[in-house]
Amino acid sequence: MQHPNPAGVRRLAVLTSGGDAPGMNAAIRAVVRTATQQGIEVVGVRRGFSGLHRGELAVLGPRDVANTIQRGGTILLTARSHTWRSPEGRARGAQVLRDWNVDGLIVIGGDGSFHGGHYLQEEHGIPVIGVPGTIDNDLYGTDHTIGYFTAVETALDAVDKLRDTGASHERIFVIEVMGRHAGHIALDVAVAGGAEEVFIPEDAKSVEGVVEIVKASVAKGKASSIIIVAEGYPGGAQGVADAIASGTGLETRVSILGHIQRGGAPVSSDRVLASRLGEAAVYALMDGQKGVMVGRGGGGIMYTPLHETWEKRKDVNRDLYRCAKTLSI
Repeated sequence: MQHPNPAGVRRLAVLTSGGDAPGMNAAIRAVVRTATQQGIEVVGVRRGFSGLHRGELAVLGPRDVANTIQRGGTILLTARSHTWRSPEGRARGAQVLRDWNVDGLIVIGGDGSFHGGHYLQEEHGIPVIGVPGTIDNDLYGTDHTIGYFTAVETALDAVDKLRDTGASHERIFVIEVMGRHAGHIALDVAVAGGAEEVFIPEDAKSVEGVVEIVKASVAKGKASSIIIVAEGYPGGAQGVADAIASGTGLETRVSILGHIQRGGAPVSSDRVLASRLGEAAVYALMDGQKGVMVGRGGGGIMYTPLHETWEKRKDVNRDLYRCAKTLSI
C-alpha cells in the first residue's frame, strides 16, 4: 500500500548512535524495507554521527538487511562523537548529507543521539526523525524503548541463576542492573525476580533501611536474599552491600551485570516494537514531520518533539514500585 508523500522524500539516511540496544537491527530493517516499498532510496550511515561527518555512507536495499531481525547490536555500528558536539562538526555532517541528496535523517538512539539530531535540524534545516533505541527506557514520549524488554529478560535470567547459588550458600546477593539514571529495568527485574528490596534513582531512600529489611527476612526464616540496585542509585550496589554487611554481619556478595544486558538476540516484543517504529519513522518523514521522535503509547503511534524527550521526565511505574514492596514480605 502506498503512503502519501507530500514532503516529496526521494532519499533518506538512517543511523544508529550511542549505546547499542537489542532490536536496533529490526528498526534498520523496517526503515529500509518500508522506504523501498514506497519507492524511496535509503542510505545507511556507519558509526553514527562520527561516521557521518567522515562520509561513511552506503546505499542499503532490502537484501542488505535480510537475516538481521534476530541479531543483537547494530549492523550499522555505533560510536560516540566528540566532533559532532561542535557546530563545525555538524556543518561537516550536514554537507555530507547534502552531497548525497538526502531529504531526511532517521536517528535510532537515546537522548544524546536526539540532541545531535535536534541541533543538526535546527542549524541546517535537515528534517530529522528520532526512533527510541536504548535499554534504559528513559525517554519521555513512548511507553517503551527498543531494547528495554530484552535487557530486562537478560538481567532476570542472571538474577534467577544468582538466586540459586545464593540459596545454596545462604548468602545475600546485591545485584546491580543498568539503566543509567533511570530505575525501570531495576524495578521490573525486582518484581519478576522476587527481590526482597530494590533501590532506584527515583527514590532517594536511605540505604540504612535495607539493614532492617534483611534482619526481618532472617527472622522470618529466609536464609538468602536478593537485593536489586539500579546503577544510577547513589553508591551503587557496592554501597548497599557495604551497609548490609556492616549492619548485619551477614555474608554479602555483589554482582554487577553490566554490558551483558545490552547484547543478545532481541526478544519478540523488541522486534515488534522496532519494526513498528521503523515503519512509522519513514511515514513521518513522508508526511513532512520533522524534529520529532516516534513512540508507542495507548496502543498507537505518538509524536514527541525531540527536545521534550530529554527535557520532560519519564517516571517509573509507581504502582509497580508499590507492588514490589507488597510482595517482598
